[in-house]
Amino acid sequence: MNPLTDVVLLERRGPIATVVLNRPERLNALNQATWTSLTTAFGSLDRDDSVRCIVVRGAGDRAFAAGADIAEFAAERSTVEQAREYGAVEHRAVMAVADCRHPTVALIRGACVGGGLEIAVACDIRICGISGRFGVPINRLGLTMQYPELEFFIRAIGRAAALEILLEGSVVDAERALALGLVNRVVPDDHVEREAYASAERIAEGAPLVNRWHKRFVRRLDRGGSLTPEELDEAFEAYATDDYRIGYQAFLGKQQPRFEGK
Repeated sequence: MNPLTDVVLLERRGPIATVVLNRPERLNALNQATWTSLTTAFGSLDRDDSVRCIVVRGAGDRAFAAGADIAEFAAERSTVEQAREYGAVEHRAVMAVADCRHPTVALIRGACVGGGLEIAVACDIRICGISGRFGVPINRLGLTMQYPELEFFIRAIGRAAALEILLEGSVVDAERALALGLVNRVVPDDHVEREAYASAERIAEGAPLVNRWHKRFVRRLDRGGSLTPEELDEAFEAYATDDYRIGYQAFLGKQQPRFEGK
């Protein structure tokens, strides 16, 4: 583990990076230092061409992240001005996860609530153990979710389900989260780490340029509007890459391709 700060850790295993929310004694509750370090971690990884997949997880096995650290509210979120500044820090972190060009997998056990759920929803794939618990009960605190994070939330589960969770302040179990589309799959808790890293390894075995293109294409389609001729033409750029030739020749030779990201 390479500590960015004591609240966020970064691990590398070949082309797979792991970002760890590291406050297990607080169920990985998110404070301002966590948000800032998360932005730093994803900024560094986004610039690294050797990365092919990023796994995001909480330290320990009790929580991915149990929302914001309410203990710091009095000092850092007691006025509109403070909340606006804090919200900007949080927004930068969530967008750093969402906009990262590399595929991301959230490995979830236990509580995944509030800001923790915002981080998880900003990831591309979410795999959780049966102990997973999901919700955004911020109407119990008198708080609102910011527009960009709300957009991710609605995109993940739809308007009706998002409003159900927000208006009722519900915390749902893993099976309900699966039914709502909050997670991609649910496995026993003792299998979730293996399943998440197996997903990351499958991603890492694919052509990294293609994975980055597909991620960007999906985000572009989410924004809506007509595609430009240049955007439509971008889908054919893969044919000019070394990875296309590697993949094509490996297929013909019935071999496992070893992509170079070129």
